[in-house]
Amino acid sequence: MSFPPSPRARSGPRRRSLLAVAPAALLVAGCSAGPGDSGADGGSRPSAADRARARAARDSGELVARYDAVVAAHPKLAERLRPLRAEVVRHAEAFGGTADSSPSPSASASGTLGSGKAGPSASPAAVPAKPKDALAELAAAEREIADRRVKALLDAPGELARLLASVAAAGAAHVYLLTEA
Repeated sequence: MSFPPSPRARSGPRRRSLLAVAPAALLVAGCSAGPGDSGADGGSRPSAADRARARAARDSGELVARYDAVVAAHPKLAERLRPLRAEVVRHAEAFGGTADSSPSPSASASGTLGSGKAGPSASPAAVPAKPKDALAELAAAEREIADRRVKALLDAPGELARLLASVAAAGAAHVYLLTEA
């Protein structure tokens, strides 16, 4: 006995054909040169990839300033935060920014990478009085930036998308490490 055909008519590509084509499409999209990849300065306005890279560098710089502010307000957390802060400095450098490699209470990295928003939030006065609250605030900042990077990687060209994904994953790991007891 055979089953009657499904009453729902299938239109469009089948799931298997999409799964077979998707890797090839990703390979072509990741390896093709876009208008911003040629290296020519055709216009005065930076490409979307350049703007995304600059934003990511600025975000990492502001995050370094937040780490510095928390360490300045809670010196007992310095040992715990040192490796995470060092990673954020490397992230800023990977995106083309420059960051101070040694923690400082003055948060000098925010002056070169910040957009003016890091000033008040990076000051020791803005850091919560309780170390646990300061870590939670730092974790929230890491989470927000990681989420922003995940959204940005959808429109980024191949190599930048991979970098954004990698740094977003590292940010998610930082959130976990900052929130564990």
